[in-house]
Amino acid sequence: MNDYATLDWSVEDRILTLTLQRPDQLNAFTVEMADELVDAYGRASGDDGVGAVVVTGAGRAFCAGMDLNEARDGNVFGLDESMSPTPAELAERLEDEDVLRGVRDTGGRVSLAVYDCTKPVIAAINGAAVGIGTTMTLPMDVRLASTSARIGFVFGRLGIVPEAASSWFLPRIVGISRALEWTYAADVLTSEQALEGGLVRSVHAPDELLPAAYALAHRFVDGHSPVGIALTRQLMWRNMAAAHPMAAHQSDSLAMFWTAQGDGKEGVAAFLEKRAADFTGHASDLPDVFPAASST
Repeated sequence: MNDYATLDWSVEDRILTLTLQRPDQLNAFTVEMADELVDAYGRASGDDGVGAVVVTGAGRAFCAGMDLNEARDGNVFGLDESMSPTPAELAERLEDEDVLRGVRDTGGRVSLAVYDCTKPVIAAINGAAVGIGTTMTLPMDVRLASTSARIGFVFGRLGIVPEAASSWFLPRIVGISRALEWTYAADVLTSEQALEGGLVRSVHAPDELLPAAYALAHRFVDGHSPVGIALTRQLMWRNMAAAHPMAAHQSDSLAMFWTAQGDGKEGVAAFLEKRAADFTGHASDLPDVFPAASST
């Protein structure tokens, strides 16, 4: 069932295809699309019929950035220019509706939703992906690109800064020097340049892109414990930014403690009995292995 105006939701063989669905506008990003993406990633996490997510764009573009035709009084992001937020006020009122809508970066809300998702997320970048069209893919686990893809961190050409928490994600993917070069220069990269820079995993002919993404998704899902995969995703993303490996040790310990009593028992038994495992755990019901998240 598809309840979205800017997205298409389609599940087959436990793989959710989430398609940006504004082809006449090159899938340009809007506040409505942001809200629907946030909802879709939360929905995917809670849906045990979804094992992995493949994100792509309808038509010839992935996402051509923010829809500049949506500007109101020159502000395309829907921000409340009557406010004068300070760092302390933003932290204190982060979830207040007027701050959520009037101050917080719209693309960043999407990136945080991807980060929180419990399912593997694969980007199939089928065409132009600039601005938020690129930064929204950074919290995804793997990026595949078509030979026709064009990727750009073009914020410097618009007098603004990289958003969608990309200052956290991009240096972790490609390194700080390359991240700064790409964002300073604001060039549009070919898929081969993005591959050489480590941003994308592989480059494919246009008609081979989605089959390659689905094949990779099935490698992540088929015969695997949904609980193990969900916890692995969270452990990797969260612990790579931990201040000390002790934090990873603590969350790893709790994750191992609980999985060893659940699907781990079935996995070991299946290995010893030389048969396929029948995992019964659900990614929608994960054990608590992390301390309370902090935004500061």
